Amino acid sequence: MKHLVILDSNSIIHRAFHALPPLTAKNGELVNAVYGFLLVFIKVIKELKPDYLAATFDLPGKTFRHDEFKEYKAKRPPMQEGLIPQFSGVKEFLKVFSVKIFEKTGFEADDMIGTIVEKITKGGKGEDVLITIVSGDMDILQLVNERTKVYFLRRGVKDAALYGRKDVEEKYGLAPDQISFFKGLRGDTSDNIPGVKGVGEKTAIKLIQDFRDMEHLYGELEGDKDGNGKISPKLKETLLKSKEMAFLSKRLGELKKDVPFDFDLDGCSFGSYDKESVRQLFEKFGFRSLVDKFLEAGKNEPKKNLSLW
Repeated sequence: MKHLVILDSNSIIHRAFHALPPLTAKNGELVNAVYGFLLVFIKVIKELKPDYLAATFDLPGKTFRHDEFKEYKAKRPPMQEGLIPQFSGVKEFLKVFSVKIFEKTGFEADDMIGTIVEKITKGGKGEDVLITIVSGDMDILQLVNERTKVYFLRRGVKDAALYGRKDVEEKYGLAPDQISFFKGLRGDTSDNIPGVKGVGEKTAIKLIQDFRDMEHLYGELEGDKDGNGKISPKLKETLLKSKEMAFLSKRLGELKKDVPFDFDLDGCSFGSYDKESVRQLFEKFGFRSLVDKFLEAGKNEPKKNLSLW
């Protein structure tokens, strides 16, 4: 059984930047997000022992979601000035480790991940490849399936847990494929997805548990039914009035699985990198304390110890 690990790089970088105190390199540039990313990277190599490794990134500019809803992410504050240059530092490390990077204008890193998972699980590789996505973004949990889990960063860059389908259901009361349904009803303030005004988290989860998907819910409502008494007249009126926004919000919260780009699993093989080049790059950034940790994590220990899985 082979193991593909996908890094949701934007999520990891943002989390590292906010979790760690300011840290500067010799030239005075801020590098705390790069350092935090590497802490996660080393932890992943040591614990997950990937055969294949890929990294995804957002690119600047609007996405297809802005075409559908121009206010998408409109309330997010601009990225902090000290964070922006650190993305190139992370990419510099990924390149010296020979990690394949995937990014595409008009799409988000999450959409690239969704498409990779789809290509692997539906493209004939699903029977012999396990996938672990490293992220701190709840949206990614909708990709969990029999062959895909999420190594979820819960707090900072050190506290992480592996989430399978059962874990998602126990924590959120939702199946992974119901997360976009939840966003359709509840919305998402961080992405400025409106949802249905007046529907809170508990009501949204109850509706999802009772009706499974958006189509079934609105089929009941428009069939002049009340879901066997599960929907009050007031809630029914609210939902019917906001049907268009509910379906739009669901689409905005759902990850794409058909982004057009080439993906070659063999091209993501991990383990072939020049150790001296790696050491020099760690030295350049002043991360001497991480050199030995990385080389230790990368030792050829038994790979098929997928105990976390």
